[in-house]
Amino acid sequence: MTTLRHKVRNFLFPPHGSPRLMYIIPYAVLTFLIVSLFVGGAYGWDYTNSSKFCGTSCHTMPPEYAAYQVSPHARIACVECHIGREFIGNQIFRKAGDLRHVFATLFVTYEYPIRVKNMRPAPEICEKCHSPEKFSDDSFRIVTHYHEDMAAYNLYLILKTGGGTKREGLGRGIHWHIENDIYYYPTDEEAQTIPYVKVIEDDGSTVEYVDVEADFNPASIDESQLKKMDCITCHNRITHRIYTPEESLDSAFTLGKIARDIPDIQQKGVEVLRGDYASQEEGINEIGELDAFYKSTFPEYYSSNSEKVKQAIEVIQKIYIDSVFIEQKVNWDSHPTNVGHINSPGCFRCHDGKHLNAADEAIRLECNLCHSIPVVAHENDFVTSIEISRGPEPETHLNPNWIALHNQALGPSCSNCHDTKDPGGTSDTSFCSNSACHGNIYTFAGFDAPALREILKSQLPPPESIPEIPTLTGDPTYDNYIGGLFTSKCTGCHIEGDAAPEGLDLSTYSATMKGSSNGVVIISGNADESVLIVVQSSDHFNNFTSDELDIVKQWINLGAPE
Repeated sequence: MTTLRHKVRNFLFPPHGSPRLMYIIPYAVLTFLIVSLFVGGAYGWDYTNSSKFCGTSCHTMPPEYAAYQVSPHARIACVECHIGREFIGNQIFRKAGDLRHVFATLFVTYEYPIRVKNMRPAPEICEKCHSPEKFSDDSFRIVTHYHEDMAAYNLYLILKTGGGTKREGLGRGIHWHIENDIYYYPTDEEAQTIPYVKVIEDDGSTVEYVDVEADFNPASIDESQLKKMDCITCHNRITHRIYTPEESLDSAFTLGKIARDIPDIQQKGVEVLRGDYASQEEGINEIGELDAFYKSTFPEYYSSNSEKVKQAIEVIQKIYIDSVFIEQKVNWDSHPTNVGHINSPGCFRCHDGKHLNAADEAIRLECNLCHSIPVVAHENDFVTSIEISRGPEPETHLNPNWIALHNQALGPSCSNCHDTKDPGGTSDTSFCSNSACHGNIYTFAGFDAPALREILKSQLPPPESIPEIPTLTGDPTYDNYIGGLFTSKCTGCHIEGDAAPEGLDLSTYSATMKGSSNGVVIISGNADESVLIVVQSSDHFNNFTSDELDIVKQWINLGAPE
């Protein structure tokens, strides 16, 4: 030991008179070791920050890694969200804090399914790339589904993404939630149940909304437990979403990965994907048994299309491998996604129609609030018309509870703006028979909540009488014909109240002659110059017939008598 220590000392501190090279070598070796340490450390740091390391080094992560690889963020490193883009010194301390995960793995103190409990705030991760002050234009979406006979149908809608800063006159659409201060109180770990929402208005005042079915007292809230709404409130699974069997199969059919002419392939695919298996291997083998099923059940088809069947089985097995992780207790149901409102509460956690304020006004639940009214087009529909509502709304439609009231308020005036054939049906023959609306079961909406229905009874508009246009005898006056025509065709919108477009009220003679906020709309004795005639002579929401328009012109040219 003494000899070794002596040799090391002589190496580091050569005796007096040693060759010059002996003085250089120790420094060269030390320099090499230090450089190697830094280079090796840099490579080690880079590798442990890689998505491959995060996704494959731990047996708890396969579900997250599989979903990540096909997500919109597949080129974003895991650490950019889970540690954040920061100065390396801060990253080191944050990563050191994550040693708790290592200890949890070593001592098996974790529980499946794995859930993130300490995500970085959205301004530190999402907003490093996505600027909330940038306005996003509306986007056109097409969603393809398939009937049981495998006939395709498309659902078209315009997604109102919005956003932007209100200083520039924007701050609307879906991303209105980011531009404004909104706080909510979740009662569960996944924030799927939210009985209380608070909105901070521009003037600093607050509006509180409480779920009327929750038996919740806002006074009991600990303010420190309120959460501020941010990107991740909705986009909680943007990088780790697992799609349902129905969604995955629809995608496979649309991309041509699975032949649509295989008998019962949709039903059988969903059946085997949703099967209850003891292990992933058992599930894969069970899906493989589809080959024997088609060989025995559809022998004629199988004999000439066996390759199609085998390819379909391979695709379904791949869907299963990427979707179901039995050991980790993860599938499409284990982690709800908060985007949308079909398979999990999502938007309906707050926009369910039963979160009311002190004035019994709901957080608006409207089909065209965040997107346009969805339109369904079938394979034989060569032209699809998407309705974008942009005109004046009747007074009834301005009620924040209108969507929960409208099925009980159907009246003759609805047909002034909408085609109302088969109301409430799913035939897609009119605005009121939209299968995208009436053909779905909205499990998480509160339309029929008993407490809500009681509150809304007093808000139902009175039953509409069926207005009849009188038969004209003699010269027209407001009382003998024009007033009845206006009541039938115009006063659904043009009636006293804030909702009247341009303030034009056509419900009485005096209001009609007064005109709108822009001036008179009727010039006695001069029909051709009257605004009313100009508007009705072009495309309008509820145009007069040519005979009715001629009578109105006659009335104006006669001096518009009462």
